[in-house]
Amino acid sequence: MADIERRLIPMTLDLYTRHKTEYAAKLSPVLLRVGAAKYLTVAGRGDPDGTAFGVAVGALYGAAFTIKMASKSRGRDFRVAKLEGLWWGGRRGRLLIESPPRTWRWKVMIRVPPFVTPRDLLAAGRTLAARGRAAPVPVRLETLREGKCVQMLHRGPYRQEHASIAAMAAFARAHGVRPRGRHHEIYLSDPRRVAPAKLRTILRQPVR
Repeated sequence: MADIERRLIPMTLDLYTRHKTEYAAKLSPVLLRVGAAKYLTVAGRGDPDGTAFGVAVGALYGAAFTIKMASKSRGRDFRVAKLEGLWWGGRRGRLLIESPPRTWRWKVMIRVPPFVTPRDLLAAGRTLAARGRAAPVPVRLETLREGKCVQMLHRGPYRQEHASIAAMAAFARAHGVRPRGRHHEIYLSDPRRVAPAKLRTILRQPVR
């Protein structure tokens, strides 16, 4: 009877469990291959401690949870994934993290299941607008294809990622690959609740 009941209850899709090899990271770099993934995204520029970044993250979560609830009502529930980000820009000839934050460009992202469509995003926008919570910045649905990557876990403040990024670069050189594309971060910790020294962030760099 219990087995029958479990089959009748819709399962909640957890993308981190489904793709656990892509989100396993150690304190030393590894090579791995990452499959195509669908994301809600908001792009911007400037200091991540600034207003624009916070607005972008709020718009992203508003869309993600609205899509989740609509999908759940249709029998396809999923857990809202953790925040991720792509980072690039900075000053020519300098590492991004060594450049003034005002020169940074970023794209904040939340991974969603493959069954989420542009129509779902449009419907979420209409729902939020009807509630007086229309997104102040555009939220888009994109597919990211990274392929072969170097990845590791960084523990500690975001502004102290230098050593981890240097270790990834050295690892890439030793394995005959070089960076391509944008630096990718996956935020496993909530900085509002976790001390900076205990923050856990997956760093990912596509390579060729």
